[in-house]
Amino acid sequence: MARFYDRRDAGRLLAARLADLAPLRPLVIGLPRGGVLVAAEVAAGLGARLELLVVRKLGVPEQPELALGAIAEGGARVLNADVLAATRITEAELAHLIAREEAALREEMTRYRRGRPPLDVTDRLVIVVDDGLATGATARVALEALRARGARRIVLAVPVAPREAVEAFAALADEVVVLAVPRPFLAVGIAYQEFGPASDAEVMAALDAGARA
Repeated sequence: MARFYDRRDAGRLLAARLADLAPLRPLVIGLPRGGVLVAAEVAAGLGARLELLVVRKLGVPEQPELALGAIAEGGARVLNADVLAATRITEAELAHLIAREEAALREEMTRYRRGRPPLDVTDRLVIVVDDGLATGATARVALEALRARGARRIVLAVPVAPREAVEAFAALADEVVVLAVPRPFLAVGIAYQEFGPASDAEVMAALDAGARA
């Protein structure tokens, strides 16, 4: 049964759960694309600045929804050893995949930032928001990237995730906030009544509104 109507509904509920962090002046960081729409509502609810961190999943060539790992702006990279072993992808194939996704990541940075400077998270409390966790590869690489940039405290906040992911991220983030932990966990989209692909136009409109706020 759907727990949320859409990403914005989930973001408003997530903002209510995170309300006690508002006085600490957090920086809310959405992961594109769908995570930015959730993060926009979190930022609005907390009266916080909205930013994004560009990340790209490294999907298995024959099963793009299955993550071999992920990359983030700034050079952070994580690989899923179990998936790499199971798919038996060669080093050359992996190198080609990474090069392709790095090119796509640079294009997204140009498209979404539109001249804005890279985010500065030095000594900041940051709330990393996505629309849900499945393998968690993109969230993991985001946390690594933000740690490397000097974030003081990182809260990972998502509407829905499997229990195993919640437990794993407890060791990676300073705090993990999840609204729904369904059993069995089948897919992120099942938690939403409306879960169509987020468009670039929606992402950029959310970022513009966040910048004005």
